[in-house]
Amino acid sequence: MIFHDWPWRHWRDLRPQAVAIRLGDETLNWQTLCERVDALASGFAAQGVQCGDGVMLRACNHPRTLLAWLALMQCGARILPVNPQLPDTLLRQLLPSMTLRHALDLADESEFAELSRLEMGVFSGSYAVPWDAHRLTSMTLTSGSTGLPKAAVHTPDAHLASAAGVLSLIPFAAQDDWLLSLPLYHVSGQGILWRWLLAGARLTVREKIPLQQALQGCTHASLVPTQLWRLLNDNVSVALKAVLLGGAAIPVELTELARTRGIRSWCGYGLTEFASTVCAKEADGLPDVGRALPGREVKIVDGEVWLRASSMAAGYWREGRLVPLVNADGWFATCDRGVLQGERLTIPGRMDNLFFSGGEGIQPEEVERIIAAHPQVRQVFIVPKEDAEFGHRSVAVVDLQEGYPSSALAEWCRDKLASFQQPIRWLALPEHLAQGGIKISRRALQHWVATV
Repeated sequence: MIFHDWPWRHWRDLRPQAVAIRLGDETLNWQTLCERVDALASGFAAQGVQCGDGVMLRACNHPRTLLAWLALMQCGARILPVNPQLPDTLLRQLLPSMTLRHALDLADESEFAELSRLEMGVFSGSYAVPWDAHRLTSMTLTSGSTGLPKAAVHTPDAHLASAAGVLSLIPFAAQDDWLLSLPLYHVSGQGILWRWLLAGARLTVREKIPLQQALQGCTHASLVPTQLWRLLNDNVSVALKAVLLGGAAIPVELTELARTRGIRSWCGYGLTEFASTVCAKEADGLPDVGRALPGREVKIVDGEVWLRASSMAAGYWREGRLVPLVNADGWFATCDRGVLQGERLTIPGRMDNLFFSGGEGIQPEEVERIIAAHPQVRQVFIVPKEDAEFGHRSVAVVDLQEGYPSSALAEWCRDKLASFQQPIRWLALPEHLAQGGIKISRRALQHWVATV
């Protein structure tokens, strides 16, 4: 679909009274949603936000966050969404290179003297810059393994291309409702937003409440396996019919159990630089991540996955300019190991996750896939821990079904893993690192393991 106006205005003109969004306990149609966005955009413009300005949006998922995001886009802003848990010291290192003018902080009262602080003021009238699908609109921080995060910059056109690819695989109609289960500072949260706008369907945004409550009335959700396990094991009554799973190896027992409850499960492979999902499939228990979605290209060069796509970022933002992310051949080299069998891509693991134990190379993702096949395993991570004799040893961090002992899992793995792959310790996944369903940071896990 090609939009000639802001997507929410497009749907207002076509179906003004159709339900567009649920903000907490409040339901808005497209007409009312546009009125709210217009008022906020007028307020931001009155505070000096101009087309092309960089704005830091520091917020958790909340109805106000979603409205602010749409209004800032309607002002033509270049939005940098920031996790409120990022320490101010890190932000102060990052901000100078981001070329920002304003900050909208909905999480606390932090002050950044170099930025003009915005308020959620509501003004009369309707303010909007012209719709431009090629304008730079989002700056999403990557979770690079070394150094400061980089900001991948996307246009609406790239976000819509990402959404179109996913919706070519997962049915999402006007009467369907996708829960914004991931924050907008994460590229997967932005993916949900743009799928909603492309489909003209429904979106649900709630404050932080238990997942089973947040899902009431929702047909679609983006979850990690642990969340789906808990929903199914607790026999929670939900209207879900489609789930996009990510963040870990996905046990076939989980997707089969979901299928018996009328829930279809999809999984895939995505990157911040490509506005979320690149390859996907309906979960089938096989180790591949599916085929490239429409508008994406994949090839393997010296064992590494190279990508290009219509959803690719315009570049990384640095000191007021775009730094290209493609190599001399015009492709993005991912640092992911890859194997193509026909059109289906398998990702054995990250090249930078590989570690050595007693001279033997261990690819954590390969070991995780074997352990995740156990029906009592919800989620598992293999983490290296420094060792004076071996260099590193494997530690398993697992989320197990309640009551199942890790000692039994260790015994089950005896004949399934090589001796050098066997974890020397089995630790329970700590709740504080699960981050409410967001992809778990391997770096954070490694730091935690080093302290226990």
